[in-house]
Amino acid sequence: MRDKRKKRENGFTLIEIMVVVMIIGMLAAVVGVQLFNRLEKAKRKACVVQIRQLQSALANYRLDNNRFPTTEQGLQALVEKPTSEPVPKNYPPGGYLDSKSVPLDPWGNPYVYYSPGINGEEYTIESYGADGVDGGEGQNADIESWHLEDEAQ
Repeated sequence: MRDKRKKRENGFTLIEIMVVVMIIGMLAAVVGVQLFNRLEKAKRKACVVQIRQLQSALANYRLDNNRFPTTEQGLQALVEKPTSEPVPKNYPPGGYLDSKSVPLDPWGNPYVYYSPGINGEEYTIESYGADGVDGGEGQNADIESWHLEDEAQ
């Protein structure tokens, strides 16, 4: 009898191993959801930072040219001198952004620009969020230049 007991006590049963695997799986699921939520929040904050940088570049454009780019000229006017009217008279050699192209939003979509903008603003810069479609809620909600304070929190 003693020999049989020693053999049983030397290892884990299949049920014990399955319970441990299930607990690890549940912990991984909880941690994964938390990481995903933090990643989405980080992308939204990065989007706010990019929009503010574009706003700064647009302010410099206006200082030099007494107007913002038209909707047709778009944000491309910050990296390449527009050829359509009104053509800016005081355009710096390197443009208004450090890069040679307008950045994409953190989800890989182009920012939307129009002038005049929403709510009586002179312009609006907008990201359509994670889904890349106008409108939406939660992570898919649009991020717009005219109410960035709501996003910064």
